[in-house]
Amino acid sequence: MFGKLCGIDEAGRGPIAGDLVIAGCILSAHVEGLNDSKKLNEKKRESLYELIIKNSTYHIVKFSAKEIDDNGISLCIKKGLLEIMSTLTCKEYLFDGNSNFGITGLPTMIKADGKVAEVSAASILAKVTHDRNIIKDAKKYPQYQFEKHKGYGTALHVDMIKKYGYCEIHRRSYKLKALEATLF
Repeated sequence: MFGKLCGIDEAGRGPIAGDLVIAGCILSAHVEGLNDSKKLNEKKRESLYELIIKNSTYHIVKFSAKEIDDNGISLCIKKGLLEIMSTLTCKEYLFDGNSNFGITGLPTMIKADGKVAEVSAASILAKVTHDRNIIKDAKKYPQYQFEKHKGYGTALHVDMIKKYGYCEIHRRSYKLKALEATLF
């Protein structure tokens, strides 16, 4: 039965640059092909994103690198979860993972993004939003090649930081051993 569950997932928790994106999704119709966003290629995620938008009620929350540095990732996630729960009224909520960040009435399930359609849909909304934002940032800061690593701490990204320093979308509170000797 559609409309009884709000699935919630996030994208961008691990990168050292870019936004954290949390999405909540209540499906109003069946969407074929849903799965964990990480198991889908970019083209499939993009096509599903459009179908999800047309067949759901959703809310997307973003936190900048500065907000993550100022508040910490856990508090940002908690704020995002609370905003989704207060914006999307639903009988039940389900968050992907093993922590509800202290929020009463928010059950969790490990790998829910691959098991529960609403969480899969939220996973796709969050991932596509995150990736679209980092691609925009790549145009603003081409020297970092964000389009290649999506803000994760790859060897290429670390080399670019060593060469150019941080830009405004880097999370300075995320410490990498590979950078400690050069930047701190």
